[in-house]
Amino acid sequence: MTLAFAVLGDSIAYGQGAARPADTIGARLAADLSTAGITTDVRVFAVPGARSQALHSQARSATTWRPGLALIIIGANDLTHFVPPAQAAASLGDAVQTLRTAGAEVVVAPAPDLSVVPWVPPQTRMLVRAASAAMRQAQTRAAVDAGARVADIEVGSADAFAVDASLFSADRFHPSSAGYAVIAESLAPAVRAAAAAALAGRAG
Repeated sequence: MTLAFAVLGDSIAYGQGAARPADTIGARLAADLSTAGITTDVRVFAVPGARSQALHSQARSATTWRPGLALIIIGANDLTHFVPPAQAAASLGDAVQTLRTAGAEVVVAPAPDLSVVPWVPPQTRMLVRAASAAMRQAQTRAAVDAGARVADIEVGSADAFAVDASLFSADRFHPSSAGYAVIAESLAPAVRAAAAAALAGRAG
């Protein structure tokens, strides 16, 4: 059985900064699922620059395809545009609910810690770190309440990005291919679990 796998969100979900398509999040996770014996058909609905309010249209487009598995990566642009955490989280929760109602297992990767981005001035890093944490907390609550699994890409990856500049692409904001490998590794356990649940649900 081939599992339809939808990827929604922003430029990280889209893969901006990767050197080749095979290095993007969707492609890397599909390859990981393949090693676990799960065949997927990946479609990317993510749009570079998207904020959480854009998830409404992305989720509606994705549900017409009837995915069994969906991944949402969102939050960085909400932070850079000073979107209130509660507002961003509400949009995320609505998108998760739309996907869940359509029968998809959903994994959410909330906002990254933007304080590790090279161009953030050192004197503002503590403030940016706090804002990132507040956004993630609000997103996590909304995602869990709506029935998603949350895979925080900060776990196991923030420290790596903070010390290794090669994980960023030439624009010093988006991940490089190496950076996407780190993020995909952080996401893989939750995505595998969701994929297994989706297949079990369809078999039942």
